[in-house]
Amino acid sequence: MPNPLPERTQRLVVVGLIAALAGFGIYFSLGGFGDDRTEEAAAPPRDPATAGEESSSSVPGALATVAPSPIPTTAAEDLDVLGWFPFSEEEFQAAGATAQGFTEAYGTIDYAQDPEVYYAAMEALATEEYAEVLSDVNRAGAFWAEMSEAEAVAEGRAEVREIRTFGADSVTFVVTAQSITATGNDEFDEDLGDFAVTVVRERGTWAVFDFQPAGAGQFGEE
Repeated sequence: MPNPLPERTQRLVVVGLIAALAGFGIYFSLGGFGDDRTEEAAAPPRDPATAGEESSSSVPGALATVAPSPIPTTAAEDLDVLGWFPFSEEEFQAAGATAQGFTEAYGTIDYAQDPEVYYAAMEALATEEYAEVLSDVNRAGAFWAEMSEAEAVAEGRAEVREIRTFGADSVTFVVTAQSITATGNDEFDEDLGDFAVTVVRERGTWAVFDFQPAGAGQFGEE
């Protein structure tokens, strides 16, 4: 069958087809004929409830778009002050009673008795470690030596004045001490001054951890 097109024309047609195919190949390789809507449909759906959070969190310092949840507040006259402390009112009272009882025992002396009787009253209210050093000359032993030399019989009195400091398991009280002393025919009051008395919670009760003049700089268990 004879070819209706001249040979030159046939060559031009073939070259045109090759150029067209090459163009389509390049177009497809660059993502041609893509649809943005198809890509959006393929992406997972976003939760409307968190969409605002995501947009605000992506911008440093942006305000939250969710509704705030205000914390409850209490009027000044209704504040529960004791609730701010690590101890209840009953625990503070028990700790103070231990500090006061120890100080009273410190000021109670009968020179005619064995000194161990004097120390035993304080040891019953002290920690095991502190009970072992009570009789040292720089602790209660010094007061015993002074009062027994004067042949004194004294009744100790004490009053808790304030709380100096407290920790998770300790309280330091400032306690005023007094001995009502009888020497011979004379009877007089002897003010012993203020003492810092640290008590610690030990085995469900309170015990004296340290006892010294309030001005000595004792501020707690540590």
